[in-house]
Amino acid sequence: MEITIRKGGAEDVPAILALLDSAVVWLNGKEITDQWGTRPWSGSEKSVRRVEEIVAEGTPWIAEIDGVPAGTLTLTPHPAPYVAPADEPEVYVHILATDEKFHGRGVGAALLAHAVEETRRQGLSLLRVDCFAGSEGRLVAYYESQGFTRTESFTVGDDAWPGQVLEQRV
Repeated sequence: MEITIRKGGAEDVPAILALLDSAVVWLNGKEITDQWGTRPWSGSEKSVRRVEEIVAEGTPWIAEIDGVPAGTLTLTPHPAPYVAPADEPEVYVHILATDEKFHGRGVGAALLAHAVEETRRQGLSLLRVDCFAGSEGRLVAYYESQGFTRTESFTVGDDAWPGQVLEQRV
């Protein structure tokens, strides 16, 4: 099994939404409903619009296994609106997701390693990401296992969705 990573574009938004929908199914199967809810991203006009905006603002990357989209992330020069920008130029990871069929095969790690390479290629030294901090901090621990360190915590929305910003110096 070889993971290949290709540069994506606006034409990949349907594939990115399918990956996000599959990730929701996987999360819900683990009884994690607070991270991304229980509804498919593709069924929410607001979520579809947000994915389209992120892809338009940055560079999407698609990980494939045997030509099948297995995971995705999009890199932008700035964080989401609910996170303060860094005091220096940065690369920011958005919408990292793995198809439920490919969980446990290193797809997320390969995409994050690619993000590190892209950060270096751009001549920058700061790579940041934010993630869901609930569910006993499992996702935070995952990013830490990939070389990131915690910076600030935050909450979003009326339901006080718990988040964590992490960074990696490259």
